[in-house]
Amino acid sequence: MTTNNKSIKVTDTKSIFVTSLLAGGLAGTSVDIILFPLDTLKTRLQSKQGFIKSGGFSNLYKGLLPVLIGSAPSASLFFVTYEGMKTVTQCRVPEKYHSFLHMGSASLAEMMACLVRVPVEVIKQRKQALMLDVRDINLRMLYCGYWSTILRDMPFSLIQFPIWEYFKKVWNSNVNRDILPVESAICGAAAGGISAAITTPLDVIKTRIMLSNRNEKASNLKILYVLKNVYIEKGIYGLFAGVSPRIIWITVGGFIFFGTYEMACTIITKYCVTLHIVSTENKKYQ
Repeated sequence: MTTNNKSIKVTDTKSIFVTSLLAGGLAGTSVDIILFPLDTLKTRLQSKQGFIKSGGFSNLYKGLLPVLIGSAPSASLFFVTYEGMKTVTQCRVPEKYHSFLHMGSASLAEMMACLVRVPVEVIKQRKQALMLDVRDINLRMLYCGYWSTILRDMPFSLIQFPIWEYFKKVWNSNVNRDILPVESAICGAAAGGISAAITTPLDVIKTRIMLSNRNEKASNLKILYVLKNVYIEKGIYGLFAGVSPRIIWITVGGFIFFGTYEMACTIITKYCVTLHIVSTENKKYQ
């Protein structure tokens, strides 16, 4: 977290949990609301039924409600897991292996966050593509695409978070001070854009599976089958459908997400430290 180590040093596990919970939820909700139209365009570009039949440029906020409900819990769960893993293990691992630690923490965090994120994504994307039928809603449908989402998000985080941490470390060494939230946000935006471009084919597969017909055979929803089918239908272009709005969405989203997260962490941490100091002072005079 981007805090002044001389004046603010919170190592208490409870404080880290609360900070990650609140800051992560705020960051996730902010990004999803602000950039929702871009996400809608990307989903419609990747839809099997085509951009126009999926709604084109109309109703770009279609499907926002499930995101408003699920975004904060999903992002909070991610950062509680990510920061918790880092806090517990970082002091026990040599610095040269910290990139692997960040990869492992991000991977576990993605698996936990997807327990909330996948049902939200399924409902959201079906609404975005004008394909939601309430009769289809069941547990199997809600978790349709869980493993394809993991396949997309885990490599994404494996790339994004070590790059983000590395960019922050390099920036920190150049300015010789703790970097500011806006500087961390720039690092997050750059890391997000790189990760988005590389993992777009995985995002296409995930979208196709989530938007599949309820009568679709299970064998037709396997990751490799969908990958092959998309390639046969539209070639390399099909595998990178929606890459432009995805890169823009995640680059801008990375700036907002990491900037909001770091700023919220700084404010919440300062508040926790102030409360701790006041509580300590009060105990002295009791």
